[in-house]
Amino acid sequence: MSVLIDFSIFPVDKGESLSPYVARAVTIIRDSGLPYKLGPMGTTIEGEWDELMAMVTRCFKDLKKECSRINMTIKVDYREGGSNRIDGKVKSVESKQALQSNP
Repeated sequence: MSVLIDFSIFPVDKGESLSPYVARAVTIIRDSGLPYKLGPMGTTIEGEWDELMAMVTRCFKDLKKECSRINMTIKVDYREGGSNRIDGKVKSVESKQALQSNP
């Protein structure tokens, strides 16, 4: 099984610059050992459902210590039997683009 999540979490009660809080969440993601790609609007992480949800919970509990209001989004893509989909999905689209540009 392969689950990809696109995940973002940040407080909405801590002013304009939220990167210190986002960095804390990304550190938790990195320390989980799961493959991930940081993006400008969220982080994509690949793993099994239970380990991903445990990591999301760790991020939430960490920010909850100091934040009284937190915004979190999670998009999920489940595919049975897949692996290395973080890179594979992008490469698949890029290869199709190459075919379209070189008729």
